[in-house]
Amino acid sequence: MCRNRIFSMTAAACVLMPGLLLAQPYPNKPIELVVTTSAGSGGDVVSRAMAEIVRKEKFLPQQITVNNRVGGAGVVGYGYFKTKRGDPYTMMSVTGTILAMAHRPEINIGLENYTPLALFAIDPQTIMVPFDSPFKTFKDLMEAARAKPETLVGATTSIQGTGRLVIHLMEKYLPGAKFKVVTFKGGSEAVTSVAGGHTAFTTENLSEGQGFVEGRKVRVLAISADKRLPQAPDVPTMQELGYPITAGTIRGFTFTAGVPKEAVVTMEAALKKAHDSAEWKEIAQRNIFQNVFLGSTEFTKFLASRLEEYREFYDAIGLGKKK
Repeated sequence: MCRNRIFSMTAAACVLMPGLLLAQPYPNKPIELVVTTSAGSGGDVVSRAMAEIVRKEKFLPQQITVNNRVGGAGVVGYGYFKTKRGDPYTMMSVTGTILAMAHRPEINIGLENYTPLALFAIDPQTIMVPFDSPFKTFKDLMEAARAKPETLVGATTSIQGTGRLVIHLMEKYLPGAKFKVVTFKGGSEAVTSVAGGHTAFTTENLSEGQGFVEGRKVRVLAISADKRLPQAPDVPTMQELGYPITAGTIRGFTFTAGVPKEAVVTMEAALKKAHDSAEWKEIAQRNIFQNVFLGSTEFTKFLASRLEEYREFYDAIGLGKKK
């Protein structure tokens, strides 16, 4: 009887394990925040800014510590994060790569593997060229790509990221235009390659090239936002120039699937407070982010809708699931 009773108690404990993880007030130890891009990248900047605001304002009783797990166009970080299922002490910084992971058949980490927490901002993509580039307008660049296909090299952060999406759309909306693409570990490295004249252009975020713009190392030809940004009023949108391209890198945060609801509620509330802070608003303005916030439920729906929108892109570049 004693043996049966012990077995029953153990089984019950296993069933209730997620709840047991929060037997003490949550959080009672530091929370790891996985960033799949390098230090200085857009995702890294947002993650460290958020973590610092949470620490300074004491929105949580524990710190959030950033862990850059870089490699394989996000595969290293996403693969590590997947092993943390149900762990409320591991978060991940989210970009559009989360959608690519759901489509790549050799990875197949679908959205069911996550508990999205919050969309924090959208970071518009831009077309940046070396300051002394012969391409003075977006039209110049596009016409050159059509006149001499696969001679101009574009720099992006990953083969399936939002920057790569923009190049795909550029080719789609100007038949005959074709670019070469090289990838870097982060947006800062991609922009650096353009500033040094090693690549013809980049489609990375303006926030990651602003220093080079101010230093007259690169020029901005166009932006993929739906309207001109107040921080860059002289930069035309691609739509203004005749290309129906609107794209931006999402900046958000997620838990894995299976995390206790109490942890989700606590973390979502802390993120909302950080987003509402005067310090974050100043950071968003300085880094040229579109400052938006979606909570857990809305962010989950947003990702599901974007997954369908990106399907054609992944199929076109050979990353889609095989029929």
